[in-house]
Amino acid sequence: MKISEETVDHIAHLARLEFEGEKKETIKEDLERILEFIDKLKQVETENVEPLIYMTNEVNRLREDESKVTLSQEEVLKNAPKKDSDYFRIPKVLEK
Repeated sequence: MKISEETVDHIAHLARLEFEGEKKETIKEDLERILEFIDKLKQVETENVEPLIYMTNEVNRLREDESKVTLSQEEVLKNAPKKDSDYFRIPKVLEK
């Protein structure tokens, strides 16, 4: 299937991208190759094939969440560029 330049421009506009010259031609060729691949996939016989839900038969081995202190507040604040007693000091980001 052939892709027109208008189609490339439309898709680029929807994706908020800009393509010019050789890049536009490369994108156009890539889209045509993608559509050719999809046409090949349509030819694959899928009758009596169950949909694949999971890629493996592995089961997640979950562990219980355990809270533990790895660093104390003093250790964390030791490397802070600016601190105010027990807190980090940062520049104001919101204006009133």
